[in-house]
Amino acid sequence: MVDFIGVQRVQELLAHTGAAAFMEGLAAEIEADYRRWSEFDKSARHATHSPAGVIELMPASDGKLYSFKYVNGHPKNTAEGLLTVTAFGVLADVDSGYPLLLSELTLTTALRTGAMSALAARHMARADSRVMALIGNGAQGEFQSIAFHRMLGIEELRLYDVDPAATAKLDANLAALGLSGLRIVRCNSAAEAVRGADIVTTATADKCNATILTPEMIRPGMHLNAVGGDCPGKTELHGDILQRPDARVIVEFEPQSRIEGEIQRQAADFPVIEFSEVAAGRAPGRTDAAQVTIFDSVGFALEDFSALRFLHRLHLEHRGPHRQIDLVPALPNPKNLFSLLARTAPPVQESDRAATREVMHA
Repeated sequence: MVDFIGVQRVQELLAHTGAAAFMEGLAAEIEADYRRWSEFDKSARHATHSPAGVIELMPASDGKLYSFKYVNGHPKNTAEGLLTVTAFGVLADVDSGYPLLLSELTLTTALRTGAMSALAARHMARADSRVMALIGNGAQGEFQSIAFHRMLGIEELRLYDVDPAATAKLDANLAALGLSGLRIVRCNSAAEAVRGADIVTTATADKCNATILTPEMIRPGMHLNAVGGDCPGKTELHGDILQRPDARVIVEFEPQSRIEGEIQRQAADFPVIEFSEVAAGRAPGRTDAAQVTIFDSVGFALEDFSALRFLHRLHLEHRGPHRQIDLVPALPNPKNLFSLLARTAPPVQESDRAATREVMHA
């Protein structure tokens, strides 16, 4: 039997811990794994693209546990009443190859993305950052807002989306949470939202090389959290922003980011730093207060590995329906897989045998 965590179980765990505490705990789990970067078998995700979107598989292993995530990204889906992103994942034992956990990862991916963004910003943004612009107020908006308020002490959140309904949704959801000390400002343009911001998060969904931020919007000392550009042909920043002499670009896994991130449009030798170097203390997130830091985030499988392990641990620790599913057969004789059929198959009639013989000799 394999442990199973569905959407309802994740909701129960979040009701117990709270979304903010969950993301802070998950960020600590992710950071600990990035610090042991060399222990992981790493590869860029396998992506199958179509005109409508992308379906991806994201594997990772530390030699003891193995995980993979199935995830899609289809921006058109919301017009049809469907989610843009859905996901599920598996955590398995490397020694036996047996799966330990099958889990939903749609909600959990949103949580881990918020946790990773805030974790990177804690290393890269100025310590006195209190104002964040959030451009793109869709499905990721609440998670980014909660994580940055909790982990970095953001006090003012400046919102903009080309769809005013998305901003209204985000504003209403944050108001319902009653986050103490967080002021919400609705803006009429990306330029207005960015004005005066210490941190700028872009989380747009359109699958195109968009220009959400332009060079004149950027001020010394800003931290840019580029979340939306996460596949080939999908970016959010004007290329000149990355080319600034005071820019410092940090990525998760360079081979993957070269294909999918903001740097996909830069030369192959464009200099970047992997976040593992920062997490381990081998490289600073920023070198001075005036530097423009850019977290070119595409989402990496290690973060889902951390999320699955963290979620599984919470699931086992807290009371509730510890549901299991019969995903793998349990056999008295592991060399006799056919016994699964023999137990349930109807007896073979003599007339069936005769018909079989006739077919074989025809």
